[in-house]
Amino acid sequence: MTTNADRVQPNETTVPLLHCAAPEETLAFWRALGFEVTYQQLKPYVYLAFTWSGFHLHYGPAPRDLDPTRETSGGCLVLVDAVAPYHAAFTEAMRRAYGKVLVKGLPRITRYRAGASRFSIVDPSGNSIVFVVREEPAELEYGGSSELEGLARVLDNARILREFKMDDRAAYRALDSGLRRRAEDAPAVEQAMALAGLVELATALDKADRVPEWGARLQALALTPEQRTRVEQYVADPAILEPWWPDAT
Repeated sequence: MTTNADRVQPNETTVPLLHCAAPEETLAFWRALGFEVTYQQLKPYVYLAFTWSGFHLHYGPAPRDLDPTRETSGGCLVLVDAVAPYHAAFTEAMRRAYGKVLVKGLPRITRYRAGASRFSIVDPSGNSIVFVVREEPAELEYGGSSELEGLARVLDNARILREFKMDDRAAYRALDSGLRRRAEDAPAVEQAMALAGLVELATALDKADRVPEWGARLQALALTPEQRTRVEQYVADPAILEPWWPDAT
C-alpha cells in the first residue's frame, strides 16, 4: 500500500533559525566575513537571513532573558568536505575588516590546527556555527586514548578537548594538571608539546601572566629539529612559540 510518506521527494533543505540578541552587530559581523544579506527586518520583530557559498543562516527574535555572553544561545553544524579552506577564508576576511583575527569574546573564531576536523564561529548573540568534516571520527575517547600512557595520553585528551569539544578551559586544566603529575617520567618532546599548548591556551584565555613560566620551561628543553617540528604541529599558531625557542633573540 502506498502511503503519503512514499510520495515525499528526498530533496529537503534545512536552514537553521538562530536567536538574535544583537541585530546590528550580527549584520555587521557576517557582512564583514563576506556573507550576503538576503533578508533584513528589524521591526516589528527581528528576522535576518544570510548566505555564503552554499549554505544559509537565518535569525529570529531572542528570548528577553538571553545572555549572549553565556554562549548558550544555540547553533548549528555546517558539514563540509574539508574545513581548512573555510577557516582560511574567514580569518582572511577578519584581518581585512578588523585588522586582526577575532579569537576572544564575541564574536570570534576558534583556532584551527592543521589536520583538525572542525572549528567554530561564535556570533555576537552567542550562537556557535560549527564547521565539521563529514568524515569526522564517530567515536572519541575523552580522557585520552586508552592506547597511550602518561603525558602522551594527557596530550591526546587536551587535543580532543580543543578540537572536538572546543573547550579551551578544559584543555588548559588537563595540560596544567597533567604536566605537574606526569612531566618527570615524560620524554622532553612531550613536555615541550604540553608547554607549547599551555602557552597558546594561556594567551587565548587571558592568562598571559602564566605565559613566561611556560615559555621559560620550553626554552630550557633541548630538542632536535624533528622534535621541534612535532611541537610546532601541536599548536594552531606556531608563531606564538617563536619568543621561547632557545635560539630566540
